[in-house]
Parts: sequence; C-alpha cells; structure tokens
Amino acid sequence: MYDYESFKKDVYKLTNINLDMYKERQMKRRIESLIDKNVGKVDYQAFYQAMVKDEALLRSFISYLTINVSEFYRNPDQWKMFEDDILPMITKSSNGQLKIWSAACSTGDEPYTIAMILAKHMPLTKVKIYATDLDNDVIAFAKNGVYSKRSVQGLPKELLDNNFTLKDDDYILSDKIKSTVEFRKHNLLEDNYPGDMDMIVCRNVVIYFTEEAKDEVYGKFHKALKDSGILFIGSTEQIVKSKELGFEVCKSFFYKKIKKPLR
Repeated sequence: MYDYESFKKDVYKLTNINLDMYKERQMKRRIESLIDKNVGKVDYQAFYQAMVKDEALLRSFISYLTINVSEFYRNPDQWKMFEDDILPMITKSSNGQLKIWSAACSTGDEPYTIAMILAKHMPLTKVKIYATDLDNDVIAFAKNGVYSKRSVQGLPKELLDNNFTLKDDDYILSDKIKSTVEFRKHNLLEDNYPGDMDMIVCRNVVIYFTEEAKDEVYGKFHKALKDSGILFIGSTEQIVKSKELGFEVCKSFFYKKIKKPLR
C-alpha cells in the first residue's frame, strides 16, 4: 500500500527534501490539503506521479512546503534592536568586513532589509550578505528585486525613499542594495553550511522542524558563526536548550555564540 511513508521516501529521492525532519501532523495536514486540491482526493501515489510528469506542479509543491511568508521590516521592534544594539556589537568584532547569512530567505525581503539598514551606517563594500533558500522560484523572484506595495508597506519612509523607485505599481529595488546580496539555493537539512559568519538570520523557519532537526540546525549554525557571533531568530521561536547548544540570550530573539559546555 502506497501511503504517507512511501510518499516521503519518493519525495526525498526526487527533491532531496527530507519530510521526516518536519513536524508530521502539521506537514501531513498541509500536504493532504494540497493533494486534495490538485487530485480531488487524498491519493499520495497519484499526486507523486503527477509531480514527476509536471515540472510546474513539482515547483509549486516545493514552494508550498517552504512556507514563503515574508515582508520587508517584519516585526519593526526587532529590526530597531538590530540597528541600535546588535549592529554595533558585530561591527566591533568583524575585523572591518561584515559577513551575514540570511538562511531560508524566501523572496529576499529579509536580506535586503539588512542591506538597507547597513547602508545607513557603513559603505556596502565592507559588507557581504549571503541569502539562501530551498526554492529556486523564490530565489529568482528575489534576484529580480521588484516588489508590490504590500511587501514594502512596513518599511520606514527613509528606507523606502532611499532604496526603491516606484514604476507603475511596482517598487524596484536599487542595484546598490541588490548587489550586496548573493543568493544561492540551500537546504538547511541536507547541505553544507558556510562559515565564519558575524550573524545568521533564520526567522520563523525552524519552528516547523522536529525537535531533533532543530537541535541539528542550531548545532550547525553554532559552527557557522564566528566566536561571539549572533543568531537572529523569529518572534514565534525560542532556543529551549540554548546553553547546551552553545548560545546565550543577548537580546530578545538574538542569541550570542558561546562555548558549548563539556560533556
């Protein structure tokens, strides 16, 4: 009998996405809703076979899985805290060249927000922002740098006026900001992590993972950060075993890398 377990194995072979690392009840409910919408009933095998034949359906499945909800300057208080408190801290320890990784960056709103804030305080030649996501379609969208009014409506007026040009109903991001961010495809649960980062931003993503997967990802983030580097997480998240994983709370939603306790 072809069931959810069979489907997970085939999806992994096809996409390299390991559904075992996601909270099952939540993910299964989302997938069954999508299958029902496309097939007319919950039939895992029929849906998988349809994805194999239809590239557009496969891409929409990956996009649906990766939960692409993003906007510029989301949770303003946290970005203000980043600018006022965290940025001076990481700048001081960066040796003159800031390296920041926006993991699971979706449509690019987050890494571009970082670049716009940094542009107020330093030459962008001293900054490198890496932005990664599992979904090729959202990466292509992000590289294009064209956004709707809804996407940018939360931005402070200064950042909006200085970095976007309004054309018809589209807000077009400046080349100066776009060129600061390097986009790559990356699977947090499978691929190698970059290193030597001053800060990693990964917000409202890890919440969908199992506890084991969360610990694995946080452990890899720890290795990817410089000593005293900062991990910026989402407003729906907390690192429960932070000390054990090598982090201490620096400010709300900001964790500083510390030495892991000896076992």
